[in-house]
Order: sequence, then C-alpha cells, then structure tokens
Amino acid sequence: MTAPRTATATVPPIAPAPAAGPRPARPAPPFGRSVCAMVTPFTPAGALDVDGAQRLAALLVAEGCDGLVLSGTTGESPTTSDAEKATLVRAVREAVGDHVSVVAGVGTADTRHTVELALAAEKAGADGLLVVAPYYSRPPQDAVEAHFREIADASGLPLVLYDIPGRTGTRIEPETMVRLAGHPRIVAVKDCAYDLLGTQKVLARTELAYYAGCDEQVLALYAVGGAGYVSTVANVVPGLMRSVLDAFDRGDTAGAAGAMRRALPLIEAMMAAGLPGTVTAKALLAALGLPAGPVRAPLRPADRETADGLRAVHRDAVGEDATAVSGR
Repeated sequence: MTAPRTATATVPPIAPAPAAGPRPARPAPPFGRSVCAMVTPFTPAGALDVDGAQRLAALLVAEGCDGLVLSGTTGESPTTSDAEKATLVRAVREAVGDHVSVVAGVGTADTRHTVELALAAEKAGADGLLVVAPYYSRPPQDAVEAHFREIADASGLPLVLYDIPGRTGTRIEPETMVRLAGHPRIVAVKDCAYDLLGTQKVLARTELAYYAGCDEQVLALYAVGGAGYVSTVANVVPGLMRSVLDAFDRGDTAGAAGAMRRALPLIEAMMAAGLPGTVTAKALLAALGLPAGPVRAPLRPADRETADGLRAVHRDAVGEDATAVSGR
C-alpha cells in the first residue's frame, strides 16, 4: 500500500539582494553632517587664544568639518566668560567664512542668562545656538519646555537642544521633544541621552535633525535617520569621523562599519577612560603641535603617561603618519 503523500508548502525563491548603490538623499541637515565640538584654545597663561582658535577652526574645516560648535562641553563653557564666548564666535566666523556653520553654546542653568548669551551670540555672527537642558536645579518637564521656548522666542537663530542628562541631571523627555519640535526655531538635537529607542520615537514623529553627541553612536544613529554628529573626537581625526558618514551615504555599509571600528579605540581612549574629552582632546592636539593650550580648573591636564598612550592610539587610527590629524 502506498503511503499518503504529505502536503508541503511552496516556498517562493529568495530574490537576490539588490546591488549596493547610493542611498536616497536625506534632507540636508541644518548645520551640516560632520560637526566638531571644538576645544577652546588657551594661551600658556590661560587666556583665550584667539589666533589659535582661528587656526584650529580653519584646519578642522579643511579636513572635513561642515560645522563647528563653540563653547559646548568640550569648549569648556562653564569656565569661559560671556565676553570670551562672544569673542570666540567672532574670531571663528572670520576664520572660516560664511560657508561653514558656527553654532554657539549658550546654555546655562539660568533662563535669563541663557537669553543674554543667545542674543550676544546672534550679534557676534553665530548661525545657531546649542542650548543644554537647565542643570542642577532639575526642573520638571513643563519648566524645561518653557525654558527652551523662551530662548527660541528671544533670538532669531535656530536652536539645537542638547540632551545630556548624565551631566545636567535633567532629561529632555521624548514627549517634550515632540512638543518643542513644533516651534519654528527649534530644529535639531544633540543627542547624548543613550536612549536609541526614545530617539527613534522622536525621529518618527518630528522633523528634528538628530546629531549623535556620543562618538561611539555616530553610525548607529545615522543608520536610523540621524543627521550626523557633533563630535569631540573630530578635533583630532576629522577626516576619519567624516568617512563613516561618507561611506554610508555611498551605500557602502561595510566600509562605514570598518571606519567606525577603526575609530573606536580612539573614541574609547578619549571618551571612556576616566578623563573628560576636553582633557584628552587638548592633550592630543598639543602632542600634534596644534592649538590647544591648558584646560581651566577644576579640570586638570592629562599626565605624561596618559598623553603618550593617547598618542599611540591616535597613531594607530591615522596610520603611519604620526603627525596626521585627518585620519582619512
């Protein structure tokens, strides 16, 4: 007797993957894709080094930065005066011209003071404002929202909201982001919240341009629709950081991942080794003979052993030329 035949489902053949090619163009980010959170160079005596700031800014732009953030965390904003912040904007604007975005960090714990800084940055020639969530006082979300709205209403410049709860103690919650996205001058976010799920929820519901503020998340955020990065590590390898985005935009995801892996040891050494990124960036810039100068107290400079270790990791990232800065 012949056994009954067992019915089997028909499985359609798997279509071959399409050849890699250029990805559809994404909306142009408001301040470019590759933005460096630039250090603030000081003289050996600790004064603002205007000439050094202009030379460093010009170099970073020549090596691939579309924009520069001044007086952010990396720029030691807590220890620079209001007058120094305005002077820095004017000097860098003069050095890089009008084709490069200059974003001024103006965030403080005081709404009134932040408005004053915003107006001064606008007058000095900034293209945008980086505004951190008000820190220390830990206001509730309705107060956080009101803080940003007051600043956006006071100035004619577009705002980048800086979400870094690890430093401020206050998160800009996703629902708050969604509400703030309705303001015509709130256009972007520097994302240091380490909440990729929350970020994607906001991306799905708003037109906010999300910039990775944590260097290790550059490719991950870009892949889900981010605008680019605001990078501390770009102070010393601007070309390498940009190459991650360039490869991804060409459809070369393997190349983008490879560039990201190449940068990761330097990112870890600079950002996750127990010292602030300002300290490690200035140590490396000094070792490369580029404008940096000392950090201001309460920060302390890297010791010789740390600086030598950073130089070795940087050398591995940029290749044989130990004096290179780009990393292309």
